[in-house]
Amino acid sequence: MDFSLSEEQQLIKESVEKFIEKDYGFEARNKLLAKDDRFSRDLWKQYAELGWLGIALPEEFGGYGGGAVETMLVMEPFGSAMVLEPYLSTVVLGANAVLFAGSDEQKKALLSQVVAGELMLSLAYAEQGSGYALEDVQTKATAAGDGYRLDGEKVVVFNAPSADKFIVSARTSGNRMDEAGISLFVVDAGAEGVELRDYNTMDGGRAANLRLTHAPAELLGGEGEGFEVLDRVIDTATAALCAQALGAMNSAFQKTLEYIKTREQFGVPIGSFQVLQFRAVDMFMAVEASRSMVYMVNMEVANEDVAARRKAVSAAKAYVGKYARAVAQDAVQMHGGVGMTEELDIGHYFRYLTLFCQTFGDTDHHLKRYAQLL
Repeated sequence: MDFSLSEEQQLIKESVEKFIEKDYGFEARNKLLAKDDRFSRDLWKQYAELGWLGIALPEEFGGYGGGAVETMLVMEPFGSAMVLEPYLSTVVLGANAVLFAGSDEQKKALLSQVVAGELMLSLAYAEQGSGYALEDVQTKATAAGDGYRLDGEKVVVFNAPSADKFIVSARTSGNRMDEAGISLFVVDAGAEGVELRDYNTMDGGRAANLRLTHAPAELLGGEGEGFEVLDRVIDTATAALCAQALGAMNSAFQKTLEYIKTREQFGVPIGSFQVLQFRAVDMFMAVEASRSMVYMVNMEVANEDVAARRKAVSAAKAYVGKYARAVAQDAVQMHGGVGMTEELDIGHYFRYLTLFCQTFGDTDHHLKRYAQLL
């Protein structure tokens, strides 16, 4: 498999890395955490102007025309700085749900606004007790006039407090745990019957539980076709999230390496102690091995063979998840007690990577799914 980047892809990678290095340091991020939204809408507009919001969307909707690899090139440096803007929820989850399922009219209306930075989306699919089972949907959709009405509750809806519209999975037929009968809907955040209970997440972001009480909704795509779309969207997002985790892992490693070179104990840098050298080498190997898996999965996630796509995604998530946890723990331990203070970024990376390990399926879930696909 050829992992080399084209000239255009290399330019994308370099432009995002330069922006992060110049404008998204740890102190700048901390200032954003103090805001009500916990991110910058001015930066969001800047991302739109730079073309990053449409990096994987077709040119006919104002996008760049790229795919998962281009998204990966944005997500990795975003992870290195633990970027707070709702890129995953809007661009990777929400926009892809519209792209994979929507009618031509819906794509034109919604995706062009996403690319312009005028619309934020959030995907609401998880329910209380559903775990990682996408087919476990109890939210009900009832036809009403020209549209539908939704009743139910969704949990852990990423960046829901800032979303303008939600993409919601609901059941139009069938029983709980049936893959058939699940449909996707577009719901306005300000519509009657939409209620949020919002909270902060451990990585610095925002999420909410979403209660729908006879809320008006527009069908996205065909009725009963939601599970296949949702499965593809979550796989695509998992591949992107692995790239984001890689960026965080690499930053945690680099900062730890710099720390042990300069922190002195008994009159010498602690990096001269052989045991810490061995652990630093383990961290480096974990990062580089994960890099190969990230490139692999983002090249495979668009595979039309569903089983092959799922195998690649589960292999990558289980592998990167295992090493993300190891790198995060080593980074904290090698910094000592200061590693868990709010004033140092290492503790923030630890929480960031810990949440990654649980998002869209933990290691055990993906090992089990991979084994079932063999």
